[in-house]
Amino acid sequence: MGKYRKKPVVIDAVRYDSSNFDEICDFMGTTPIPKHNPDFGIDENGNTNEPYLGVYIKTLEGKMLATIGDWIIKGVNGEFYPCKPDIFEKTYEAV
Repeated sequence: MGKYRKKPVVIDAVRYDSSNFDEICDFMGTTPIPKHNPDFGIDENGNTNEPYLGVYIKTLEGKMLATIGDWIIKGVNGEFYPCKPDIFEKTYEAV
């Protein structure tokens, strides 16, 4: 068994925050399918819930859900996939 290091590759990524759906569409060049929040509306405290819980991304491995706070990454071959914030922070740094 050998040890391997990931090659340094610069990627494009956008963090999904539920208010930037148009930015995600522009970034991906397509409209991802939103996952609607079944509890959308005003809760018992008068707060409004988020209308969407995330967006579905078509990846090379199939459909995956990007939830609020996840990064959407454009891979080296133009493919898209979601990445959880903790994994993103361990793997990437700003350039």
